[in-house]
Amino acid sequence: MSDDTTTQDAPGADAPAALPGDGLREGIIDNLRSHIGDAIVDTKITPNDDLWIRVSTEAWLSTGQALKDAGFTYFCFLSGLDWMPSPYGTSEEDPDDEPKEPDTEIVQGYTGGETRFQVFARLADLDRHVGVTIKADVPDDRLVMESWSHLFAGANWHERECHEMYGIGFDNHPDLRNMYLPGDFEGYPLRKDFPLLARMVKPWPGIVDVEPMPAEDEAEAPVEEKGDES
Repeated sequence: MSDDTTTQDAPGADAPAALPGDGLREGIIDNLRSHIGDAIVDTKITPNDDLWIRVSTEAWLSTGQALKDAGFTYFCFLSGLDWMPSPYGTSEEDPDDEPKEPDTEIVQGYTGGETRFQVFARLADLDRHVGVTIKADVPDDRLVMESWSHLFAGANWHERECHEMYGIGFDNHPDLRNMYLPGDFEGYPLRKDFPLLARMVKPWPGIVDVEPMPAEDEAEAPVEEKGDES
């Protein structure tokens, strides 16, 4: 067995500070691993603050069930992620600047990923006052995940919104009809390659409609005192 204890090389040498632990969140990961095993792909703990867990696509449904059984009965939200950088830029550059070459590198954030699209959901255990964010890759060749709608009633319309805005389907969902857009609407507005035509016609107002700040000399000018007119 290896010894991870840090020793001092010489009297007076400063030993590195130990990283803080988080037994509560580490225990949540261990309990989930006992149910889905190697389907846990990656985790991230911010000690005494938050927890992210990425699971395999195939384990999405069993993960939701295992966490619910473990006390995570409060469903906060579910949505999609499109990690592809927008080919149109951020739409926030100054229109007078030279156009920039858009960044095309996909970086999937906490716990990584292998695909352009992911789904993520937030659950909470109200008794232990702890939450967890679950993520999973959506296969590039079939944008479909298992539905959580029979586990958490609130997942029903969250999955409908995700389907409508990202084009991600959910097997065994009872009704994936659009909630916001007309039934014949083409495209998925929250995908990064969906063109924001309003921003192409008119620059982002936060760039062009900024009022100038008062000059420093005006702001710092002393107020003249009125003479005694009596």
